[in-house]
Amino acid sequence: MFRRIALGAVGLLLIAVAGAWFWFAVWLPRDIPVPGVTVAVTPERVARGRYLANQVMSCTYCHSARDWTYFSGAIVEGQLGSGGQVFDETVGFPGRLIAANLTPAGLGDWSDGEILRAVTGGLSRDGHALFPVMPYDSYKQLSPEDAEAVVAYLRSLPPVPEPPTEERVLSFPLNFIANAIPAPPAPRDIDPADRFAYGEYLMSLSGCAFCHTPVDERQSAIPGMRLGGGRPWPVNGVDVRSSNISADRETGIGNWSLAQFIERFRRYQGPAGRMLASEVGYNTQMPWLLYADLTDADLEAMYTYIMQSPPVPNAVRVVD
Repeated sequence: MFRRIALGAVGLLLIAVAGAWFWFAVWLPRDIPVPGVTVAVTPERVARGRYLANQVMSCTYCHSARDWTYFSGAIVEGQLGSGGQVFDETVGFPGRLIAANLTPAGLGDWSDGEILRAVTGGLSRDGHALFPVMPYDSYKQLSPEDAEAVVAYLRSLPPVPEPPTEERVLSFPLNFIANAIPAPPAPRDIDPADRFAYGEYLMSLSGCAFCHTPVDERQSAIPGMRLGGGRPWPVNGVDVRSSNISADRETGIGNWSLAQFIERFRRYQGPAGRMLASEVGYNTQMPWLLYADLTDADLEAMYTYIMQSPPVPNAVRVVD
């Protein structure tokens, strides 16, 4: 009897494992239809897309060649949107992948709908799931106009020849879990006059919570720790962690004025903000050189959202 029960339990376990493998490796990712849209490229739309892709969403932060001798990894001249940046264990990534070329040299054969689906749904042109270091789970809420503005801007970039590509490698179990993450877009049209809601929208697109919320061993955000900092983002072998940007007055930024908040971004604006990492004493993956040109109005909305969100007591030592 015991042997029969044990064999039955093993059989059920094998069926469950086979079912899970089939679900994650074969059935997923779920299909997301390609929008049948052709984006009209206008000067106004390109300008909005340039601001979103660079200053808000920082697409070019990951999808450009970077010079890490400079603080915050300045984009190499002539390499905007070129791709080629490597994400591997040295920067805390569970595997290895190379950022894609977003210029017409890389996306020239893509339809506008395929680009929209990748940005807001997480599926590449051939239907495979993008890994969510590309934060499409946040980008899915882009308003239709903002999403099309990003496409218009990418179409306007000077083409940069494709760098060598290679197969991505994801560590187990993320190589399977990644297939479950893509989902249909959930666009939001937020009135900029609603400073709290618009600040939440901007911060989500900017990946603030993604970087500034600690995660557990499964890389899932720890409940109750949103914006509390402490997530590791190593640079050049140095252990660097995101700071606490919650409204906590002791360990976060709850005692900052709006003027102090804006000044923190402005100090990296223009030629004066282009500093060698050796001069600062450490480096960071925080895209200060892009965020430095966020408008005062958008920074004020983000500040409003932070200060009206729950404070998270969490003392973080940013550099060890």
